[in-house]
Amino acid sequence: MTSLPTSRLRDLPSVDRVLKTALAAAAIERFGQQASTRAIRDALEEARAACRAGAAVPEPSDLAADALVRLKAAECPSLRPVFNLTGTVLHTNLGRALIAGEALEAVRTAMSEAVALEFNIGTGRRGERDDHLRTLICELTGAEDATIVNNNAAAVLLVLNTFSLGREAVVSRGELIEIGGSFRMPDIMARAGAKLVEVGTTNRTHPRDYLSAIGPATGLVFKVHTSNYRIEGFTAEVSARDLSAIAKERGVPLIHDLGSGTLIDLTRYGLMHEPTVGEAIGNGADLVTFSGDKLLGGPQAGFIVGRKDLLAEVNRNPMKRALRVDKLRLAALEATLKLYRNPDRLVERLPTLRLLARPAAEIAAQARRLAPVLSNVVGDEFIVDVVECRSQVGSGAMPLDTLPSAGLATSHQSGSGQALEALAAGLRALPIPVMGRIEKQALVLDLRCLEDEAGLAANLASFSPGGDDAVA
Repeated sequence: MTSLPTSRLRDLPSVDRVLKTALAAAAIERFGQQASTRAIRDALEEARAACRAGAAVPEPSDLAADALVRLKAAECPSLRPVFNLTGTVLHTNLGRALIAGEALEAVRTAMSEAVALEFNIGTGRRGERDDHLRTLICELTGAEDATIVNNNAAAVLLVLNTFSLGREAVVSRGELIEIGGSFRMPDIMARAGAKLVEVGTTNRTHPRDYLSAIGPATGLVFKVHTSNYRIEGFTAEVSARDLSAIAKERGVPLIHDLGSGTLIDLTRYGLMHEPTVGEAIGNGADLVTFSGDKLLGGPQAGFIVGRKDLLAEVNRNPMKRALRVDKLRLAALEATLKLYRNPDRLVERLPTLRLLARPAAEIAAQARRLAPVLSNVVGDEFIVDVVECRSQVGSGAMPLDTLPSAGLATSHQSGSGQALEALAAGLRALPIPVMGRIEKQALVLDLRCLEDEAGLAANLASFSPGGDDAVA
């Protein structure tokens, strides 16, 4: 005798029957025959499993609707916009720096039109892609020359490989940093072919440590700005200026890796002082490496600036071609760097600086306006409070410097951590995911990076405690 589940399986419509429905026709029109058929097969496979568990047999139109939902979901971009309410301005996992409008327009032009990427229009001959930025970078940093690669890790790798392949690279033990993604400076030095020579101790390094380590096998002296941590207490380090004098005395180049890197003095905006590229050049570094997508506020890139003769060697390294940037980033970088020519309007035009410089009082007023909106959305089982909080720069920049900010702290009436996690998941499931942070038994939405207040309010309106995004 045939079992009931087996009977249900026989009643399942065929792929052909589903393909003949109006919804399937719409799917084929939009997504194509192959993709639509595959989605219908997936829907049927899921229905077959459900029937085995006792579910009713779906109609062909139901299966077509299921397939259409699958196709639409697959069409959504994986790289989606989000509301960054984490309190970290340069959030590595959320894309770091936002790009200025001028840079966006420059990228659009570079994408849609032929551009003179490696063509010298004046001479009619082949040109160099670095020429588009060289004059600008040198103007803004005081360096003799410059080159650009795809990120600062690549810049460090290229410099080390150029000057210390099979040779010694001397660096203070307290500067052997690790950054996100388990990227460790000793590992990158090994991959570059350098022989690491550590000097000093974790907390104290003296001039004599460098002097005793530099010898005939030394390829370079390497100074790393510890931008993502601080060692305090009984400490000592050799300043960049003093280290430059030592390196010049011994006839080896000094490479100064600034990490985040900034072109301007940030103290004028109420931030902690961070060494600028110009200061590093002025203190005698032969080459300086730094990022383009952190404090500089541009797209991902790595800069190498400094002595012209040393940059010529860097550019002769075959690795340079593998690490070069494309026309889109060159266009965005040029437009971003040009903004620095008018520092008086930089806060207005550069998103990263604008967010870092937002007054706490302005953010607090925004929090007060949004508090009733969020409270209405999450329902009576949650309490929404306007709170003071501290934002951070992020991406390894200024680890001890936090910014006074304000936000919304949502806590559960019973103190349920599970309900709080469910709320956070529900906010991430919105059409534009909302990213906050959970601390002290509350979901905190730091509003420092919120410029589209109306957009957030409209987005929150689609959150329904009684719907799919309900919290338990």
